[in-house]
Amino acid sequence: MIRFGVIGLGYWGPNLVRCFNELENGRVTLVCDRDISRLNAITTRFPGIKPTESVEDVWSSDAIDAVVIATPTSTHYELAKRAIECGLHVFVEKPLAQTVEQCEDLIALATANGTQLFVGHVFLHSAPVIKLKELVDSGELGDVCYVSSSRLNLGPIRKDVDVLWDLAPHDISIMLHLLGQAPQRVSCSGLAHLNRRLCDVCNLTLHFADNRVGLIHVSWLDPLKRRVMTIVGSKQMAVYDDLGQEKIKIYDKGVETPKEPTNFGEFQFSYRYGGSYSPWLKEFEPLKAECSAFADCIETGATPTTDGRNGAEVVAVLQAEKNTLY
Repeated sequence: MIRFGVIGLGYWGPNLVRCFNELENGRVTLVCDRDISRLNAITTRFPGIKPTESVEDVWSSDAIDAVVIATPTSTHYELAKRAIECGLHVFVEKPLAQTVEQCEDLIALATANGTQLFVGHVFLHSAPVIKLKELVDSGELGDVCYVSSSRLNLGPIRKDVDVLWDLAPHDISIMLHLLGQAPQRVSCSGLAHLNRRLCDVCNLTLHFADNRVGLIHVSWLDPLKRRVMTIVGSKQMAVYDDLGQEKIKIYDKGVETPKEPTNFGEFQFSYRYGGSYSPWLKEFEPLKAECSAFADCIETGATPTTDGRNGAEVVAVLQAEKNTLY
C-alpha cells in the first residue's frame, strides 16, 4: 500500500486527495496546508488523514512514500526538490516548474535518487486524447496539417501566473503528445486587461517541422466556457469537444490538390464532403486514471507518460513565449 502526502488544498488539492484515497493500491495519510479551515474540511471528509500546517512535518514524516504537490507554480521547484532529497516519489501539478533549468535539475535529482517524478498533465490520461493519439499514429487522419485549440472561460482569475501558464499547459501537452515532437519556434501575443503584469488573453503559435503548426487561444475573459481542439489531417479531420456529449467527431472532409496539371483549367482544387461519426470512448475519470498511473509507476518502476522530461518540454514552450510576448 503506497502512502501519499498531499501539499496544497486549494482549488485542485481536494480532488487529488479524493482520487488518491480511492486507489486500490494507495491511500492518503497526510495533508498539508497553511489554511486550517481547508485542513478541517479534508479531515472531516476523510477521517484518519493526519493534517499539518507545516511542510517540515511532511519531510520528517515516516508515514508517507510519495508527495503530491498542488501549490502555486512558484513553489513547485523548491518543494519537489526537497521531496526528492527526502527519497520521496513526487507528483507535481502542471507546470512542473518555472524554467527548463529547474526542470532539468529535478529530472537529474530524481534519477540520482531513484524516485519517480510525475507531472499532472491530466488530459494525457483521458479517453478522448488517448483516442486522438490512436487516430494520429494509425494514419487514419492522414498527415496532420495543423492543430488548433480554444480554452476559454470567464475566470477564474489567478494572481500568481498569467492565463498562458494557467491554461495553455493542457493544450501544449496534448499537441506535443499527438505530434510526437517539440516545436522549432514559438510566437505569442497577449492582452493584459485586468492586471498589467499578467495577460488574461493569449494567442500562442507553435511552429513544427514538416510545415505543421499548432494554434492555441486561451482566455479568462470570454462569456462562454469552451474547450475545443481541432486536428486537420490530409485524409480526415477530428474535433475534440471536452464539454460536448460526443467528445470526438471525425469528419471525412478535405481539399484535394490536382497532380501535375497540364493547363490552368486542370488546376482546380476539389473539395471532399463526406460523412462524420463519433468513435466509442470508454468512460472513466481522467484524474483518477492519472493518480492510478502514478501509483502503478511507483510499484513497477515504469517511466510515466507524463514524466519529468514531458514536463520540461511543456515548460520549454512556455518559457520560449517570454521572448516573443507582446
